[in-house]
Amino acid sequence: MALIIQKYGGTSVGTPERIKNVARRVASWQARGHRVVVVVSAMSGETNRLIALAKEVQAQPDPRELDVIAATGEQVTIGLLSMALMDIGVKARSYTGGQVKVLTDSAFTKARIVSIDEGNIRRDLETGHVVVVAGFQGVDEAGRITTLGRGGSDTSAVAIAAALKADECQIYTDVDGVYTTDPRIVPEARRLETVTFEEMLEMASLGSKVLQIRSVEFAGKYKVKLRVLSSLEELGQEGPGTLITFEEDIKMMEQPIISGIAFNRDEAKLTVLGVPDRPGIAYQILGPVAEANIDVDMIIQNVGHDGSTDFSFTVPRGEYAKATALLDQVKGHIGARQIAGDNRIAKVSVVGVGMRSHVGIASKMFRTLAEEGINIQMISTSEIKISVVIDEKYLELAVRVLHKAFELDQVPA
Repeated sequence: MALIIQKYGGTSVGTPERIKNVARRVASWQARGHRVVVVVSAMSGETNRLIALAKEVQAQPDPRELDVIAATGEQVTIGLLSMALMDIGVKARSYTGGQVKVLTDSAFTKARIVSIDEGNIRRDLETGHVVVVAGFQGVDEAGRITTLGRGGSDTSAVAIAAALKADECQIYTDVDGVYTTDPRIVPEARRLETVTFEEMLEMASLGSKVLQIRSVEFAGKYKVKLRVLSSLEELGQEGPGTLITFEEDIKMMEQPIISGIAFNRDEAKLTVLGVPDRPGIAYQILGPVAEANIDVDMIIQNVGHDGSTDFSFTVPRGEYAKATALLDQVKGHIGARQIAGDNRIAKVSVVGVGMRSHVGIASKMFRTLAEEGINIQMISTSEIKISVVIDEKYLELAVRVLHKAFELDQVPA
């Protein structure tokens, strides 16, 4: 008898009928002798509706109060799913994040989990209940409701799986696994049977929307095996999905060189022109950005010339205006000549643990893009990925030609 954590996203619980389908799926796992904890998101579109409602009242909603509002979406779902389970004869009990208790820091709208008290969940599992937990939320030391940021239900599920030492954490979505890239752009994209935590972490951080990056970090840190599955497949006809595990657990003669092409449209670039080329200038530029809780991704500082240099970095597109305003405020203090920006860029990345033992990946990527007339604005690399920033209008073309160039449509021998 295994302990299984199942997480269902907004699409999976988007209507009362889909909630009933989830209840039947959960009941089938319990009927096989497994203990099941279910973590759910708000119904599809509900969080956006709640945030829009808050903005009608206050243009820049207070973060603490916004969390109070946003957390209600999941509260509705846990009640409905628990009722659906009871209706088919399954004992169920729902918990908000605060009732569990999922303890977080006090960074409202972007809180991080500090600890989880799994006592209540264990007691209910021992009495044969299915436990239904609201994802995306917790409480801080003062008992104030917090949320984990968009997509935070994945993080909730993996953190609960880690706390309970679950056998597997299953993430149910509207896709049947992790693909070599988005099938909507490349119809020939393949579902991956397995992928390593390292690769999935890179893909999640680089724009893959299948899993939220913090959930993959949690899973890797606490050795929680993840499986991505589809909740839209007929009960009893589910595929194997994609198992996300450790490299040593993947039994094959040799890892593929490249596992996938990730991309992200949610990017904007800021360039600080003509700043003094002196020690500490990077901190003077990025310090205020970090203090404003704005994530910075790729960073490039040009070679200094005549005592000055240019400094470029990328931020999420939704933070572009805020970051620009901050830089305008510090422009005079740091002695910059000009602040320039572009919020119509995209990031494309090739990812694969096989890069460690193969050369020529970067040159092949750059040649492929050059042959299509796609200019590279920024480059970033790690052991297992290469990312480039390009003009957004070339994004889909870049993904298609790279997917073909690295033969990702071919099933590995």
